[in-house]
Amino acid sequence: MNTIIAPEIHAQQWHNSDPLSIASLRGKVVAVHAFQMLCPGCISHGLPQASAIHELYSSDQVQVIGLHSVFEHHSVMTPEALKVFIHEYRLGFPIAIDQPAEHGPIPKTMAAYQLQGTPSLVLIDRAGRIRLNHTGRVNDMQVGNAIGQLLKEASVPEEASATSAAATSSSSVKSDNSERCDSDSCSI
Repeated sequence: MNTIIAPEIHAQQWHNSDPLSIASLRGKVVAVHAFQMLCPGCISHGLPQASAIHELYSSDQVQVIGLHSVFEHHSVMTPEALKVFIHEYRLGFPIAIDQPAEHGPIPKTMAAYQLQGTPSLVLIDRAGRIRLNHTGRVNDMQVGNAIGQLLKEASVPEEASATSAAATSSSSVKSDNSERCDSDSCSI
């Protein structure tokens, strides 16, 4: 079992919510869906899946967080454009805009979670541990099953999951800015 504690989200702005913290969500299953507005796989699969999770599960049990992580086309994927995008696609779950990195194109939260592109799905259990970190399309039935299994588990005391969030802070994400997009995902 993965015992890496999920790092906090480094957001420069939030939509549809006041700022959320991963630590404050302990006791809930958290589904973080990382996306970009111009990612074909995000539009066709990732965001509809995030919306379905948000609609299907009670927010006192499962918290969906959208993470707009821009690693390409920075000049067109602005916070203002995202606001319009959220309205047009009727996205009702909380969405954080990932903070840009001081150096390089990979935003802070994307690097902390070692995401390899978009769409990415991270499932965090009730104890705050990362249990799934997947880039690309994930079958809806598999996601529903994984969330169901996490909901069946009892919360684990914090001392049992003592691995520091710092363990996930050093990123192995490539930063050569060679993006690739296809119908399922955009990778870095």
